[in-house]
Amino acid sequence: MQECETPFGVLTLDRYPPTANPTLQAWDAADLHMLQQCHPGTGGRVLVINDNFGSLACALARGGCQVISWSDSFLAEQALRLNLERNTLAADQVDFVDSQQLPIGPVDRVLLRIPKSLALLEDQLSRLRPLLGAGVAVVAGAMLKHLPPTAGDLLKRYIGPYQASLAWKKSRLLIATTSEAPAPEIPDLVTRYELADTGFLLANRPGVFSRERLDIGTRVLLPCIPVGVKAARIVDLGCGNGALGIQAALNNPDAQLSFIDESYAAVASARDNFAAAFPGRQAQFRVADGLLDAVPGSADLVLCNPPFHQQQVIGDEIAMRLFQQSRRALVEGGALLVVGNRHLGYHVKLRRFFRRVEQVGGNNKFVVLRAS
Repeated sequence: MQECETPFGVLTLDRYPPTANPTLQAWDAADLHMLQQCHPGTGGRVLVINDNFGSLACALARGGCQVISWSDSFLAEQALRLNLERNTLAADQVDFVDSQQLPIGPVDRVLLRIPKSLALLEDQLSRLRPLLGAGVAVVAGAMLKHLPPTAGDLLKRYIGPYQASLAWKKSRLLIATTSEAPAPEIPDLVTRYELADTGFLLANRPGVFSRERLDIGTRVLLPCIPVGVKAARIVDLGCGNGALGIQAALNNPDAQLSFIDESYAAVASARDNFAAAFPGRQAQFRVADGLLDAVPGSADLVLCNPPFHQQQVIGDEIAMRLFQQSRRALVEGGALLVVGNRHLGYHVKLRRFFRRVEQVGGNNKFVVLRAS
C-alpha cells in the first residue's frame, strides 16, 4: 500500500490484484490531473468512468461527493471496494455500475479515464450522452503515451466542443461541455467473424479482446482441445468472446462448460455466442477474479489464453495467478491447456504448480502446453 496525496486529502491505496512490483502504483498523474479539476467542498453527483483501482472514486468520496463508478472490469470493482475500506469510506458513497448497464442520471460532472479501446470509448460516450443535460463538463484524461489521437474526435462528436490541456507530468486532459444539440444516434459497435471451420459467428461487444479477428494464440490452441471427453467439466478461463469454450463444447457434446472473465462485456459476448451456437444447451457464465473462488476439484479441464498485461502494464503476474488458481480448481489428474508466446517461458513457470508439463502444439511464435 502507498499513500497518494490528492486535492481531497491523503489516501492509502493499493492495486488489485496485489503486485510484487514496488514501482507500480494504484494511481498515476492522469488521475491526479483530473482530480485537480474538481474543487473540494463542491459535492454533487460525479460519474467516474474506467477508474482502474478506485483512486478517483475514493478521492471524490473523501471530498463528500456522491460517486457513480462505471467500468467494464470486475478487478477494478474489487480494487475500488478494498480501497474504500482501507480509507474508512462508506461503501454507499460509491455506486458501481458495470459496463452492460447504464448509470442513472442526472450527474453534475464526469471524469473519464480514456481506455485503450476506441470502440469502448465510443460505446461509453454514445450511451452516456443522452443522460447528460446541457452544460455538464466531461473531463477525459490519459497519460500522453496512451492517449489515442482520435479520442478528441469522439469526444467532440458525442459530447461537444473540447479543449486540450497543457501536458502535466506526462498526462493530458480533454475537457468538453455538453452542447444543446440533440444526442447523436447510438451506433452498433458489435463486430462479428467466423470461428474457424465451425460455421459459428462470434459477436464481440466493445472492449472485448481480439474483437476484429481471432487472435493467433487462440488459433494455435483450438486444434489442441480434446475431442470426445465424456461428461467433463471444462472451464474457458479468461474467455473473451468464448471461442475456446465453444470449440470445446462442439468437440464434447456431453461436457459441462463454464465461461469466466473479469470483463463484463466479454462474458456477455460469450453468453450470446454460446446461445447462438447451441440453442437450449446449458452453460455457466461468471464475471469473476478468475478461479479465485472456485471449489477445489471442481474442474477437469481448464482452457486458457492468459493476458500478459493489466491496463498498460506488461508482465506475467496475472498469468501466474491464473495458473495457481487453475491448479487449485482442477481435480486430481485434471489438466490446464494454455497457450503463450514462446519467449514467456511458461513451460518453466507452470512447473511451480504442476507435476507434469508437456508441449502439445505450437508454431514458430506460440506454444501450447498441457500441465497436469
